[in-house]
Amino acid sequence: MASPTGSIALPQATGLRARGQSLWDAWSVPHSAARNFIYSATFWVALTDTMGLVTSTEFVDPDLFGGIPWMEFGRMRSMHVNGVAFLWLSMGYAGAFFYIISKLSGRPLYSERLGNITMLLWNIWGVALILTLGAGLTQGREYAEAIWPLDIMFLVILGLIAFNIFMTLASRVEPRLYVSAWYIIGAMVWFPNVYAIGNVVWNPPYGSLQGINDATWNWFYGHNILGLWFTTGGVAIAYYMIPAITRTPVYSHLLSMVGFWTLGLFYTMVGQHHLLQTPTPGWLKTVATLGSISLFVPVLTFITNIFMTMRGNWQKIYESVPLKFVVTGVIFYLITCIQGPFQATQGFNRLIHFTQWIIGHAHLALLGAFTFILMGACYYIIPVTLGRRIYSIKLAEAQFWLMTLGFLGFFISLQIAGLIQGACWMTTNHSVYWCLTAIRPYLIARSVSGALMVSGGWIQIYNLYKTATAGQYISSVSGPAAADAGGL
Repeated sequence: MASPTGSIALPQATGLRARGQSLWDAWSVPHSAARNFIYSATFWVALTDTMGLVTSTEFVDPDLFGGIPWMEFGRMRSMHVNGVAFLWLSMGYAGAFFYIISKLSGRPLYSERLGNITMLLWNIWGVALILTLGAGLTQGREYAEAIWPLDIMFLVILGLIAFNIFMTLASRVEPRLYVSAWYIIGAMVWFPNVYAIGNVVWNPPYGSLQGINDATWNWFYGHNILGLWFTTGGVAIAYYMIPAITRTPVYSHLLSMVGFWTLGLFYTMVGQHHLLQTPTPGWLKTVATLGSISLFVPVLTFITNIFMTMRGNWQKIYESVPLKFVVTGVIFYLITCIQGPFQATQGFNRLIHFTQWIIGHAHLALLGAFTFILMGACYYIIPVTLGRRIYSIKLAEAQFWLMTLGFLGFFISLQIAGLIQGACWMTTNHSVYWCLTAIRPYLIARSVSGALMVSGGWIQIYNLYKTATAGQYISSVSGPAAADAGGL
């Protein structure tokens, strides 16, 4: 079976565009599509997280940007959420998938040029998305704000990426599939279908159903994009990176397959737990609650597999920056998946629904678990494919601690604010004004913590740029310092 522990070798060329080389020729260089997707994603996360920081300050001072339409909360929040979801995580996933599938199949990517064309199209789509949302052009549905023409363009891009990945797998030299390949296949089959269904692409220009049915439909999409795209992608990357960096085979292929198929089964059931306090069918809410609790099965199989693979390797997190990011992301994922089922129970949901607690939980998944896993992948794939060391380990370490401490402050402050809000709303002797005054210090803490995370994103851009242009070649590095290049 193809395994990441035996698939890593130093590249024969740097992969950088040579002077005088045409763009078309540069786009045929091995792993160029993976790198260009990752470069794009790192730019977008710094930009759209900055938008999130602006948005958070408006909770503290709602009139701070009054009179500037595109900086109002409703527009800036949509740009931030869609940017993180589709321009950071999704683009980064595509780049990581190209690299991982190529390594696991033992074959070069089917078409580097096609991969780079889709990278360019995705960036064009991203610019159009940000401009339209900033102009107030939106379908007004969570994770489905993009207007109909952009929905169609996005589905075409996803189809081309899936074609490239599946054609690479079809030519593989290893007949059996490693677990990361299973998760990537699942992600590339499920995501385009879930996106098309959730955005109601057959009903332009509104992209929605009517009434309460649309709320049910939207949250089938909203939670399945998390479970069948962000989770499958993040798990695929973790299953590749941790064995590759530690040079240890994954503990149990059987456990990984149990996790894969139960994730696909149970995640499709849980969307209604976002609507437990609404006049929707009771049986649907019961199914969602049971499905949410059942998600402990794929979560525990994944966590057990990762922790057992790490057995005897924990000291390596001090040697490898990518491993440090990925393992931290896995721990955040565990916390996310402990919270989720409890939030799906009627009693606790009644306390925290519509509060800042939910905002903290959503960020725990996307900016905690999967952002950390993807940042680890960025610090692994770029140095390895270029044959260079990470430009500055100190900067990468600084980024890690800024992200970690910033996120913990961000998350904890929102959890406390959410509990205060919920308790306030469930009593009748506190006014809305009292409640808002009570949570204001925590919203300030959220913004300060968010600023730390944003600074981490900009550090990553600089560090990866310098790695690509000035990082020391691996061939000139002696001894165990090669681990700094991503765990070679």
